[in-house]
Amino acid sequence: MVSSSPGAARSGLFYFSQGWKLVTLPGIRRFVILPLLVNIVLMGGAFWWLFTRLDSWIPSLMSHIPGWLQWLSYLLWPIIVISILLVFGYFFSTIANWIAAPFNGLLAEQLEARLTGATPPDVGVLGVLKDVPRIMKREWQKLAWYLPRAAILLILYFIPGIGQTVAPVLWFLFSAWMLAIQYCDYPFDNHKVPFKEMRVSLRSRKVINMQFGALTSLFTLVPVLNLVVMPVAVCGATAMWVDCYREKHAVWR
Repeated sequence: MVSSSPGAARSGLFYFSQGWKLVTLPGIRRFVILPLLVNIVLMGGAFWWLFTRLDSWIPSLMSHIPGWLQWLSYLLWPIIVISILLVFGYFFSTIANWIAAPFNGLLAEQLEARLTGATPPDVGVLGVLKDVPRIMKREWQKLAWYLPRAAILLILYFIPGIGQTVAPVLWFLFSAWMLAIQYCDYPFDNHKVPFKEMRVSLRSRKVINMQFGALTSLFTLVPVLNLVVMPVAVCGATAMWVDCYREKHAVWR
């Protein structure tokens, strides 16, 4: 499924597409069930609620467009809708990842073992439970890195002109990078690689990770597909870890 030679990286599109194949592997499917259920319940309910509110939110946001940009209203309307979907999708995917983090880590661990033939630590259910505080601490680290940057971008949305043109593009790029961090972090964390070191490693292959994160971000906007994107992204990121980062960072082999 993935490259047999360490460091032989491919595109982010390749790894994202591999995720769709890897979730169906015999012996892996059972580790997909819990993350999938969490995502279906949370993302399904959240987007159903959002679509019942868009009719009132869009006119309110359009009213903030300055007069000199009114002639672009027909272009700005879809940009505003996409912006809402991006912010909303990322917010609830973050919550879903928090809840499913222990299960996503287990999925990444078992898939890595399957792809490499390595033997993961035999921790069992009790070991997974003991790891929950460490996993939650890692999620807090990601959140602490994310919030200040997200706050700055959200402020841009309230600046006339910039908020309707530049801010959505910046938010999409930021979301793509953050989702790459979110999903690649599971295999990194399984090997106890510090959060800062993990970010440095991802920056060394920034184009691949931005491609992967951008596709993940886009799929969170697509009804039905956004319900299954979480385990797919975990599997794709794990395949990327095996090809690009495992040789340098792996603790167990």
